[in-house]
Amino acid sequence: MTSTIAHTSVDCANAYELSEWWKQVLGYVDLDGDPNLPGHEECMIHSLETGHHVLFIEVPDAKQVKNRMHFDLRPTDRTRDDEVERLLSIGATQVEDHRDIRGDGTGWVTLADPEGNEFCVLRSDAERAVGATS
Repeated sequence: MTSTIAHTSVDCANAYELSEWWKQVLGYVDLDGDPNLPGHEECMIHSLETGHHVLFIEVPDAKQVKNRMHFDLRPTDRTRDDEVERLLSIGATQVEDHRDIRGDGTGWVTLADPEGNEFCVLRSDAERAVGATS
């Protein structure tokens, strides 16, 4: 017997605001028949393409240390650097820059969402394909 992941949960201070921000990042939407509204303490979003769900749950405690788990994002229609710029323009903050960690630009950039939850932006599949042939 094994288990499957039903959804990914993110503890937060404002479930509605953070779910709205992540919808911009991921292209996810509210569940049919269950719209997220200001004041909701739990807000679920999901991918129409993959079915993956993310649940934002309000908790009383503030984030205090580095995340033990985080999202690794791979841009689908732009480069890693273009995606980093897009995310910074909508409110992400840069935490660390590891783009040249191996000296060849194959690294990543660690950002934080508006509540300080870290996530990484990796190179796109197109960038990886070019790197594999050069």
